[in-house]
Amino acid sequence: MKILVANLGSTSFKFRLFDMTTEAQIARGGIDRIGGEQSECVISIGKFEVRSQDHVGDHAAAVEKCFAALTDVDTGCLASVAEVTAIGFKAVFAGSMSGVRQVKESLLVKMESLSRAAPAHNPIYVKSMRELLSAFPDMPMVAAFETGFHDTIPDHHRVYAVPFEWKTDHDIQRWGFHGASHRFIATRTAEILKRDDLKIISCHLGGSSSVCAIDSGKSVAASMGMSPQSGLPNNNRVGDFDPFALPVLMESTGKSLEELLDELANQSGLLGLSGISGDVRDLEKAADENNQRAVLALKTFEASIRSYVGNYMSLLGGADVVVFTGGIGENSKRIRAAVCERMEWAGLEFDSAKNEQVSGESPLSADGSKVQAWVLPTNEELIVARQTAALLKT
Repeated sequence: MKILVANLGSTSFKFRLFDMTTEAQIARGGIDRIGGEQSECVISIGKFEVRSQDHVGDHAAAVEKCFAALTDVDTGCLASVAEVTAIGFKAVFAGSMSGVRQVKESLLVKMESLSRAAPAHNPIYVKSMRELLSAFPDMPMVAAFETGFHDTIPDHHRVYAVPFEWKTDHDIQRWGFHGASHRFIATRTAEILKRDDLKIISCHLGGSSSVCAIDSGKSVAASMGMSPQSGLPNNNRVGDFDPFALPVLMESTGKSLEELLDELANQSGLLGLSGISGDVRDLEKAADENNQRAVLALKTFEASIRSYVGNYMSLLGGADVVVFTGGIGENSKRIRAAVCERMEWAGLEFDSAKNEQVSGESPLSADGSKVQAWVLPTNEELIVARQTAALLKT
């Protein structure tokens, strides 16, 4: 069984192709600037890399172009498109229609109804999925929602203190996101440490960031709530925020609710605080040059992560492992050190020398530390491929 896992952007299509017999990745690639005059295509198949630039009108055309490269007689890895059993999507939000589901119109309608909660994700996925359903009607398509891993969170960690009917009638609750990444961390950490009863705090830190408390492989709390805009400060999204500030801002600035929500979703987070960039690499460089707003943005980000880590240690009754993953988690020595600073009280003894020498899967804690710390590169696409294959088998 071969599964193509799709990651969609408004003008981009990225994919990985897995042979689920061995779970080996046999190809990867993507197309940027879809709909523009010249789209950029890069596809890697084994030792071959195919590059091209031409017009690609929509996501269906992007998939067709990728399939053409994958079935090329000289450099491809497939005899025909029929070898691809299904396309799996790392989808974001469908409220109560969570988990892993075959893509049908009813699911797309549900996703559309929740687009205001996930404005950067749902509209793009709904539009692109419809294009692909029309272009490839005989190919099964499966949506693995980021919220699915968090279905095990108990209600007392999910509800908001609002009228209960908001939850039952309107799906208002803490949903949690980045489920594929946190699921992979739960699985891989158990494999490395050879235990299935671990208490794990998974820190997925990247352009979009979240923290998850995991007990024996199951999510029991997550920092993101009703929407991906909540929890930790993200690159340009606000994170936790008091909604009662909005009427104050509306009155004092004259801006509409829609304008302010757009600022919270696109001009806030690390970008809004620093005024420079939402990219931690840029902020670390600016902080080293004594830019105080960059320093403030980084310290706010670090403090928010530490707050959730401490909260989840209390919730779990301690922790066995703190894991860093995602682009920032895997690459920022500064952020990892700041999060683990002065954590000896909790049993975590950080090894600064190890933090300087991270390469791939790497321990960060001192030998003998009661609580371990690790860097583990995530593999969300493999999780989606596994979930897609499992759904098809049922």
